[in-house]
Amino acid sequence: MFGSSGSVIWGTLPQGSISRDTQLLPRFGDMTKTVIFGAGGNVGRLVVREALRRGHEVTAAVRNPARHPGLRTDGARVEAGDIMEAEQVLALVEGHDNIISTATQYNPGTDSDAFYTASTRALLAAARTSSTRRLVIVGTMAILRDAAGVLLADAPFFPDETRPFIRSHALGLEILRTEGADVDWLYLSPSGNFTGGGRSGHYRVAEHGSWSDGITHSNLAVAVVDEIDRPAHHRMHLAVAN
Repeated sequence: MFGSSGSVIWGTLPQGSISRDTQLLPRFGDMTKTVIFGAGGNVGRLVVREALRRGHEVTAAVRNPARHPGLRTDGARVEAGDIMEAEQVLALVEGHDNIISTATQYNPGTDSDAFYTASTRALLAAARTSSTRRLVIVGTMAILRDAAGVLLADAPFFPDETRPFIRSHALGLEILRTEGADVDWLYLSPSGNFTGGGRSGHYRVAEHGSWSDGITHSNLAVAVVDEIDRPAHHRMHLAVAN
């Protein structure tokens, strides 16, 4: 199980239970310029706040800024952009040190395969051709594997109607793995019960996930920004849990 027999990791891959508490980490966010795609979502909004809290200069990229007036109130610069359009992504990324994406698409009648393949390739292309140092993407826990190597989405209770959406996430991750060797990317997924609870600043990262774990939206945001301020993992997919 994750947190017991699974490998919990920080930087290298030691065995045992190692956690990260953001209160103990040095803050390197001052003057850092970070663009965040999907900034208007439940997780994206919290990532924006966390980055601003650390002293980042934040550009919040959303499709329709008029729908997210609170982002400006929080202190972010808000820009319109379609993450599926490579030229728009490049224009938004230019001049930033880091890219974060919490963007998702799960609506009836939409082509989620096209969304995740196009957006992942657009992010990689922008990271290659700009001054960007780091790309962190947040994706569904369903494409994590447990300690036995079983995909979490293969659990018998998992709803069949969500499987096309899960496959789309997996396509995006595979593009990172096969086409992103020249980009410093990281893919993070919440493990287990994903809730809107508060921010403790404490979390764990691991190679495997488990339905029995959990993480709050706020603590996932902490983990995301920690990997910008102090990158510890590179070109891999990790679970994040409380």
